[in-house]
Amino acid sequence: MDNRKVPLEEEIAAEVDRLAKTYADELILFRRDLHAHPEPSREEFRTTTVLVDRLASAGLSPTRLPIGTGLYCDIGKPPPGLGRIALRSDLDALRVADEKTVPYRSTRAGVCHACGHDVHTTIVLGAGLVLAELAQAGMLHHGVRLLFQPAEEIIPGGALDVIAAGGLDGVDQIFAVHCDPRLDVGKVGLRTGSLTSAADRVHVRLTGPGGHTARPHLTADLVHALATLVSQMPAALSRRVDPRAGLTLVWGRVHAGAAANAIPMEGEAEGTLRCLDAKVWASAAELVPALAREIVAPFGVSVQAEVHRGVPPVVNDPLSVAIIQDAAESTLGRSAIAPTDQSLGGEDYAWYLTKIAGAMARLGVRAPGSDGQFDLHQGTFDVDEHAIAVGVRLLVATALLAATDGLDAPVRPELL
Repeated sequence: MDNRKVPLEEEIAAEVDRLAKTYADELILFRRDLHAHPEPSREEFRTTTVLVDRLASAGLSPTRLPIGTGLYCDIGKPPPGLGRIALRSDLDALRVADEKTVPYRSTRAGVCHACGHDVHTTIVLGAGLVLAELAQAGMLHHGVRLLFQPAEEIIPGGALDVIAAGGLDGVDQIFAVHCDPRLDVGKVGLRTGSLTSAADRVHVRLTGPGGHTARPHLTADLVHALATLVSQMPAALSRRVDPRAGLTLVWGRVHAGAAANAIPMEGEAEGTLRCLDAKVWASAAELVPALAREIVAPFGVSVQAEVHRGVPPVVNDPLSVAIIQDAAESTLGRSAIAPTDQSLGGEDYAWYLTKIAGAMARLGVRAPGSDGQFDLHQGTFDVDEHAIAVGVRLLVATALLAATDGLDAPVRPELL
């Protein structure tokens, strides 16, 4: 039974709004500092230090992850028998050149916050500062954990480091936002179920005796076998699983041979495997090698096929999405809520959702009326910084509403 206490009480909503405005200018400067000093995956040392210092100055006790980058920080105490509510951000920048001409342009050649992680980090920091003040005023009756995760942009992602360090211990539910340059500032994109895709790397290697192209019948025509595998496997995969799972294989590299008149002894192909269904994704590690063997069996070559795990799909829990929706209505108004499309991009936030319930929302960062067509992972990517205060208010309200949802236990999706 869904007996959540919503919407947010007017008095608390007004205080959240007041505190968010109080920190607005500071947070914009904080984000610009991060943007000017980006650090790639597993090198987020400066970013970690400035976060630790700011949280400590607010009277909190942040804990660095054992790997040296990333941290978590607790606010308040959960009631007996209940866990904390976690708010997650990611710290790392991309190895992409910053092509903008702004005062906060990256000072590090070839590295840029082109995915909005500086914004995510600033928003979770701001939410933490507001929640800390609410706790001091006796308006926070639950425990919240801020997660500042390193290395989202690489495989294996930093979410696994957070989990290994106990970052989810005592946590019942987790929430996050991600910048969306297709949505105007003030809009929040929500979707129940699969939001992003699983993303794995597939590597296939064929071997044979080699030989002369004049006598393919006396050897194994490895190039023909490889071409057959590359062309047939994507379609074969789509016929072996439920088409609603969205399982797709796209090759990015194919190589074999060095001479026009010699059949090579080996060849290989690499590609990405994406899937919107967690259970189908889990089965792909066995399905891909089996299909590879079946496809090349007539050609007399040997095959080694491997699926290198990347990330599962982000599967938003329905109750958690409803909580974000209520938070958005309470702080931004019902008109702020917008549907959002599924993405075939990977996001290691998914690992948290294999352990506990939660959801990720898309946060509008496009200036209303803007003609700019920024996209993620581009050197020109930037945001309307009014989105920071919007994100702070949204996550604070989400944490408050999740803490008072009145359920005896969190709803945990069956993922794997």
